[in-house]
Amino acid sequence: MKKFKNKYRTQSQRKPGWNYSSEAFYFLTLVTQNRACNLSKITDGKTNLLDFGKIIEKEWFKSFEIRKELFLHAFVIMPNHLHCIVEINKSNDEKTQVVVDTNLSEYPIDNIFSIKRNKPIRLPKSISSFIAGFKSATNNKIDNFIDEQNLAIPKYNRKNHFFQPDYHDHIIRNDGEFIRISNYIQQNPKNWEKDKLK
Repeated sequence: MKKFKNKYRTQSQRKPGWNYSSEAFYFLTLVTQNRACNLSKITDGKTNLLDFGKIIEKEWFKSFEIRKELFLHAFVIMPNHLHCIVEINKSNDEKTQVVVDTNLSEYPIDNIFSIKRNKPIRLPKSISSFIAGFKSATNNKIDNFIDEQNLAIPKYNRKNHFFQPDYHDHIIRNDGEFIRISNYIQQNPKNWEKDKLK
């Protein structure tokens, strides 16, 4: 690990030369600030959305309605993070609905958590521009909810993010990886007690 101003810093692990607006399948993870468990509760291996989680879910699906190049595959909202597989496919500009895969075979989960923490680079119709738009909309909707409910908690802004400023991504390279990661996402609520993000 290299040093900057005599301090260790995390190296960017983005795929060298990769254009994150390219057509591909991406495994994404967004984590709440300070890993606050304010999105859902896990009961008997099932996810039950809290108020903020319901707002996140609504804004998440709305993001895919307005971005014709994006398809949503596997998706879950955990207590303090969300996992998903997002596909960029620009060849179908007439897309009108979200595609969610639900029938997946059981595959053993190997070390798929080679997720990289990335600083966003805002290319048009890219993963980073999508995430930035989603986070901005989320902050606004949650702030409105805080006002409407007269909640005695700080509102969210550029200095107080609802989600951590960066996010994790992994470019899915083949069908086997797609199935393993999809299975991991679907099984995440059942495995919450041993989740690395808990």
